[in-house]
Amino acid sequence: MNDTMVVLDFGSQYSQLITRRVREVEVYCEMFPWDIDPKKVLALNPKGFILSGGPNSVYADGAPQLPQYVLDSGLPVLGICYGMQALTFALGGKVAPANE
Repeated sequence: MNDTMVVLDFGSQYSQLITRRVREVEVYCEMFPWDIDPKKVLALNPKGFILSGGPNSVYADGAPQLPQYVLDSGLPVLGICYGMQALTFALGGKVAPANE
């Protein structure tokens, strides 16, 4: 199988578009919900992860969190919008509005 990327969907309306764009540059890409069984994702032997956006705040009760296996994999991770917030939060950073 060719190189594979995985998009983890946190509820963005653009997750399918992101997946399609990666495929258009001739990289195999699969999209999964953020809480999928890690075995299904890791079975693809991905070269990296893309974390989609979503409508939540990382501080909201029950908000989706970055699965630990993503960090444990040591693979490159691109966070987009909420995905970047989830990555920042998981690594111990603080998510806050910018000063104007």
